[in-house]
Amino acid sequence: MSTDITEQRKALREAALHFHEFPKPGKLEIQPLKPLGNQRDLALAYSPGVAAPCEEIAENPDAVARYTSRQNLVAVISNGTAVLGLGNIGALASKPVMEGKAVLFKKFAGIDVFDLEVDEIDPQKFINAVTPLWPTFGGINLEDIRAPDCFEIEEALRERMPIPVFHDDQHGTAIIVGAAVLNGLELSGKKMDEVKICASGAGAAAIACLNILVALGAKYENIWVADKDGLVTHKRNDVNDKWRGQFRRTSEATTLAEVIDGADVFLGLSAAGALKPEMLAKMAPKPLILALANPNPEIMPELAKETRADAIVCTGRSDYPNQVNNVLCFPFIFRGALDVHATTINEEMKLAAVRAIAKLAHEPGLEVSPSGAPAVFGPEHVIPNPFDQRLMLRIAPAVARAAMESGVAKRPIENWEAYYDSLNRFVFRSGLVMKPMIDRAQGQGKRIAFADGEDERVLRAAQVLLEERIARPILIGRPAVIEARIERFGLSIKPGVDFEVINPEDDPRYRDYVSLFHALVGRNGVTPDTARTIVRTNTTVIAALAVKRGEADGMICGLQGRYIKHVRDVRSIIGLQDGIKDVSALSMLILPRGAFFLTDTYVNQNPSADELVSIALQARDHLKLFNIEARAALLSYSNFGSRDGDSAFKMREVYAKLQAVAPDLIVEGEMQGDLALNPALRERYVPETVLKGEANLLIFPDLDAANLSMTLLKEMNNALAVGPILMGTKAPAHILAPSVTSRGIVNMAAIAANEAVATQS
Repeated sequence: MSTDITEQRKALREAALHFHEFPKPGKLEIQPLKPLGNQRDLALAYSPGVAAPCEEIAENPDAVARYTSRQNLVAVISNGTAVLGLGNIGALASKPVMEGKAVLFKKFAGIDVFDLEVDEIDPQKFINAVTPLWPTFGGINLEDIRAPDCFEIEEALRERMPIPVFHDDQHGTAIIVGAAVLNGLELSGKKMDEVKICASGAGAAAIACLNILVALGAKYENIWVADKDGLVTHKRNDVNDKWRGQFRRTSEATTLAEVIDGADVFLGLSAAGALKPEMLAKMAPKPLILALANPNPEIMPELAKETRADAIVCTGRSDYPNQVNNVLCFPFIFRGALDVHATTINEEMKLAAVRAIAKLAHEPGLEVSPSGAPAVFGPEHVIPNPFDQRLMLRIAPAVARAAMESGVAKRPIENWEAYYDSLNRFVFRSGLVMKPMIDRAQGQGKRIAFADGEDERVLRAAQVLLEERIARPILIGRPAVIEARIERFGLSIKPGVDFEVINPEDDPRYRDYVSLFHALVGRNGVTPDTARTIVRTNTTVIAALAVKRGEADGMICGLQGRYIKHVRDVRSIIGLQDGIKDVSALSMLILPRGAFFLTDTYVNQNPSADELVSIALQARDHLKLFNIEARAALLSYSNFGSRDGDSAFKMREVYAKLQAVAPDLIVEGEMQGDLALNPALRERYVPETVLKGEANLLIFPDLDAANLSMTLLKEMNNALAVGPILMGTKAPAHILAPSVTSRGIVNMAAIAANEAVATQS
């Protein structure tokens, strides 16, 4: 193993341990939904008020969904016998993984989770321990349980528990594989009932994949399976269980290599290198390769393509196209099942998910693929990106509808339009709003200059940017300081190898930088001597000059010094876009109820109506980079003419001008803040309003209102802040708040990279 790989793994391990320990241990906490601010609240929440819902549920058990969180609560349960690639490490050691699964449920589908680590390896005792827990949960997700125990456990729990039970290691992988095979065969012009399938691996996931392919039309007689002991045939006496036994074949062959001639599909859920190039060479034309061993697949995609240029290749890795990732489906399957109060997750629901995923891959992708190519249906895009925001909108309704049609839905959906709307609103309040930006930046190689290159947060962000291929950092700082801090923080990045350094004390471009700077600001009272001093000491100026000279595609600054001073430096060097009179700042707050964009939070103290029109239109264009349609509210102390005054008059004028210059923009105002977020209240004033639902773009009349609102909302709601996003500059340039985290810096770099891509397109 090379030294570089060893160092990278060490750095990743240290970063992961730090991530799990700070600022609080673990990845989960419980938050109350109801206020407990006084004696009456306590009386309602507990004794004596709590008796009322208890009596209702005792009389009508289905009422539990009305009065408790059960219907949105899933248990993630494991005994730790097959944890990732770590094997049987025990229930206690599996807890970080189970917490991680809980986070995915919450982030991707808004489902609450209790993770339960059960210290019991005997299948029957495990079943007996879990079965009585069904009153607590709306569904059960089994995780990381070894085969064949997992088959027995899932089957018994499904029979005994009147709620959905789903072993994701089996069915999650199988559903994605099913979608990939459907689309792969479509591209190769083959039929499911005619193809020959060779599988390497006979564990839980492999058997579930084969079962779902059979359900989709594959024939048992066309399927060959091998495990670590060789080909699964009737000659062997160690595969007699009913789950694996159904795939035994009568043959004298003992290895997969002996039967792979003419195979159309290779399904790998085994070990690295299991598919040799000489085996692939013998497969049928246009073979579909699903090499899903992690972290190293059965055959690397480069080698597969070198051996067979006509192959379609899927892996479990995020750095290659066609990633088979369980997160594509399990949160959304449970979302659909819970929403109709399904009593089980049956074959019809799983197949509905398969077809929904396969169909989505036919639609133009929202982001580029990991290879940097457009996500267009074809050999490099047979399954959607795992972070495609439309997965929720396609899979959950398909699963819910299948549950209703198959008779397992206790509470069928009656208003589908309202249901789709609720899913759509969740997608944009889930904290995944940055994903389109990050995915679109990946692989583009945009160079982002960081004025505060010696700061720990910037160094940690640089490591993430390089690992995730979001941008190429250029760090401004003293090389010796940067190297020392990289070593102190346990990072693996190397100056001059992984990223460029601009040394303010000794850079060969210093004279050129001074000359350009003086040419730009010399008529603003800056003498040549002053210019030399500024370029030597002001890292924001250096970053801006690098952008101006084309040595960087964007810049990030602001961790030290006054915001408005950074604005002046950026404005004087990089300049303004054509038609823009001044820069402005757009801030995003991700709150539990959604993502909201606020303008202008940092720059313009009292913008004119025309300036606010310009700011609103620039903000609208930035929301498009997030794949979000702007719904703008013009805020004031007045509601649609209810009060007069300079601020109210200005916002009315802004509304009229926006109506004239941007008739397609969804905008309403002037209005108070509660009307912007409360559609029922708003419609009392203007029933015919074009603004439906909550506004997501809040336009403030002045800096006082914008900045105070932004900072109060952030602190009172523990909101995730992204920005401020500086708008109006000729090239991407952003000035951070001093309190920003390293993740916040990564987000801003992704935004700058996206702006650079958009500018060049």
